[in-house]
Amino acid sequence: MKPLSRLLVKRDWRRGERIPRTGGVIIAANHLSWTDPVLLSHYLYNNGRWPVILAKSALFKVPFLGKAVAELLAIPVYRDSAEAAKSLHISAQRLKDGGAILFYPEGTCTRDPNLWPMVGKTGAARLALESGAPVIPVAHWGAHELLPYGEKKPRLFPRKTFHVTVGPPVDLSKYEGKPPHADVLREATADIMAAITEQLAELRGEQAPETPYDPAGR
Repeated sequence: MKPLSRLLVKRDWRRGERIPRTGGVIIAANHLSWTDPVLLSHYLYNNGRWPVILAKSALFKVPFLGKAVAELLAIPVYRDSAEAAKSLHISAQRLKDGGAILFYPEGTCTRDPNLWPMVGKTGAARLALESGAPVIPVAHWGAHELLPYGEKKPRLFPRKTFHVTVGPPVDLSKYEGKPPHADVLREATADIMAAITEQLAELRGEQAPETPYDPAGR
């Protein structure tokens, strides 16, 4: 995928030294486009980590693509089923083995009208609190210009720039020793999303909204 990534976009890659080179780590990123897993994986790979991606289980059933996704060690996500928690169990084992899990806490591409991160789901926070693995917030910008969410035809010209930056590990120490109740997980998730949003605001040179967009209307 690296030649394709180089062909499609120019690179503005920052702070790659903040990506831990060894040990289990959770990479928590914003989600803008179907292309950003590929572009972000290139960034992580060039900074010393093999990204283990959580992908919709349906992708594993697509001819050719499903085999490729499986060979890349992606973790299937089973939504709205009895196996919904299976992806977290697999992720926990990959962390124990020293893997770098690429997590999109929003669960899907943002629906915020101005493309700021939405309220996140609690899976990444639960995994972090149960495993003790550090959470590294990553923000990116530009993938949506290459392929806006919902569109199937990429906008190749003019050539777009993929901007990436990395923040320091999210401080979740205040949750240590607390049972992973819903309130704790929501607060920890909010901290993770705030860290991602802070990096994105710097990357965009704009002020982020005070409260994140909630697609559920809460």
